[in-house]
Amino acid sequence: MKVVIAPDSFKGSLAAPEVAAAMRRGVTRASNEAEILEVPLADGGEGTVETLVAATGGHFLETRVHDPLGRPLTARYGILGGSQTAVIEMAAASGLELLAACELDPMKTSTFGTGELILDAARQGLSDIIVAIGGSATVDGGTGMARALGIRFFDSAGRELRGGGEVLAQISHVDMSGLAGEIRNVRITAACDVTNPLTGPTGAAAVYAPQKGATIEDVASLEEGLSNLAQVTRRELGIDVETLSGAGAAGGLGAGLVAFAGAELESGREIVLRAVAMEEKLRGAALVFTGEGRVDAQSACGKIAAGVAHMASEAGAVVFVLAGSLGEGAKAMHEAGADAVFCIGRGPSEEGEMMSCAAELLEATAEQVMRAYLAGRRQTFAPWQG
Repeated sequence: MKVVIAPDSFKGSLAAPEVAAAMRRGVTRASNEAEILEVPLADGGEGTVETLVAATGGHFLETRVHDPLGRPLTARYGILGGSQTAVIEMAAASGLELLAACELDPMKTSTFGTGELILDAARQGLSDIIVAIGGSATVDGGTGMARALGIRFFDSAGRELRGGGEVLAQISHVDMSGLAGEIRNVRITAACDVTNPLTGPTGAAAVYAPQKGATIEDVASLEEGLSNLAQVTRRELGIDVETLSGAGAAGGLGAGLVAFAGAELESGREIVLRAVAMEEKLRGAALVFTGEGRVDAQSACGKIAAGVAHMASEAGAVVFVLAGSLGEGAKAMHEAGADAVFCIGRGPSEEGEMMSCAAELLEATAEQVMRAYLAGRRQTFAPWQG
C-alpha cells in the first residue's frame, strides 16, 4: 500500500521535513508494510528553498550579497535536482529576520540583496528562477532589486536615486539600458501567497509597512511613493502593475519583478506542487497525509494542504489532514478534498506546550489515524439480518 506524506511546516514549531518525518514514524508504527513516500512542502514563503531542494534531491549555492540595510552577508539559494531551475527566497537577503527590532525601517531598507541573488543565479546559466517573496523587511517596490540588476532610477533633475522606500516619490525616470544580459535570457517566476495590489487600502504600504516598522507618516509617504512608481512604469515602460493581483507582495517586490525583470506572478502553492511533481508522486497512492499548523476557513483558499487534498482526491486516494489547531471554518477542507481533519492536541493545553511537543503529538496522531484506516479496510459489512 502506497502512502504519501506531504505536509506544510507547522510554523514556529517544526519545519516541513520534520513534520513529514513525525508522520512517517506514526504510520510505520501502525503498519510496517506501507510503502511511504515523504514529500515535505511549502507555500512559497520562508522554507520554500529547503523544502524544494530536499524534495527534488537538489543542492545549494552560496554567494555574498547585502542585507536590507546594505551590510554584507552570505546568503544561499537552491538548484532543483534534475532541472535548470533555481529557487530563491527573498527573505534570505532582504528579510525581517535579518534585522533587529530597532533596525526596522521600510523608508531605508532595500531589496538590493535579493537582486544580487537573482543575478548570481542567472549567471549560473539556468533557464528558470523561482523567487519566493515572503517575509520581507522592505517597501521599495522592488527598486533595490532592479538596481542590483543594472537598472537606474533618476529624479526630475537627472540625479540618480539610491535607497529604500524614501526615494520612491522622487522617481521620474527609469533607465533600463543597463539591465544585465543574463536576466534577459532567464524566465523568472515570483511565488507569492497574497493577492494584495500595489497601492490602496489593501496595498503594500497600508497593510504591510506597519509590520516592518513604518509610522503613520511613513505609511502615507510610502503609499505616495508606490503610486508614483506605478505611474512612472506605466508611462515609461508601458507596464501597469498598480492593481495587479499580488503586486503588493513583499513591499511591492511583486510589482518590481514584473516591471523590471519580466517576471510572472503565480500562486506559491501551484509553483511548489508543480516543482515537486506532486501529480506524479500521488499516482497509485491509497492514502495521503497532509497538514499544517492551523486549519481554518483560510486553509482551503490557496494553502498548500488544500492543494494536496484536492490533487490526492482527484487521484482517488483517501486524504487525512493533521493540524496543530482547528479554527472556525476548518470543515472547508472537506470541500477541498480531505476525507477527515484531525487536531493533534490532547485536550486543553498552552500553545507553548503544544509547540514544544508537536513532533510527539504528530507521531501519535498519525499512528492512531493509520490504525483506524487499516481497521476500516479489514472490516466487511454484511446485510442486516435483523
